[in-house]
Amino acid sequence: MALDATFFALVGLILFFVLLVYLKVPGMISKSLDERADNIRNELAEAKRLREEAQQLLAEYQRKRKEAEAEAAEIVAAAEREAAMLTEEAKQKTEEFVARRNALSEQKIKQAEADAVAAVRSAAVDLAIAAAGKVIARKADAGTQEALFKDSLGKVQSRLN
Repeated sequence: MALDATFFALVGLILFFVLLVYLKVPGMISKSLDERADNIRNELAEAKRLREEAQQLLAEYQRKRKEAEAEAAEIVAAAEREAAMLTEEAKQKTEEFVARRNALSEQKIKQAEADAVAAVRSAAVDLAIAAAGKVIARKADAGTQEALFKDSLGKVQSRLN
């Protein structure tokens, strides 16, 4: 057997492996790999926890958004109901106002008619009195006129007292 380069390479390789085992390099490598695996497991668990927390927050915000939308819909509905109520109330008040104005106008028209009838009657009475006075003046002599005047004057004084 010849001591050539291949033999020394084999001896070097065996010494290298013996040195590795002596210095406990495989244990260090396995310990390092185990620590890294534990770190990765912990990071995955943390990521899972964060993901679940994020999903819970998302669900909570979606629930709050739905509640806010429902509340906004209730506010809009309440505003529509109030607007309809105010519109109906304004319509009713307007109708009442118009009815009162019509009644007042009819009352004023009736009063004006009554005043006109009274004025016509008064004018007719004045005209009748004037006509009666002219007729009596033509037909009556001075003594009769004086007697009528005194009689009328007496009636007026008795009514005033």
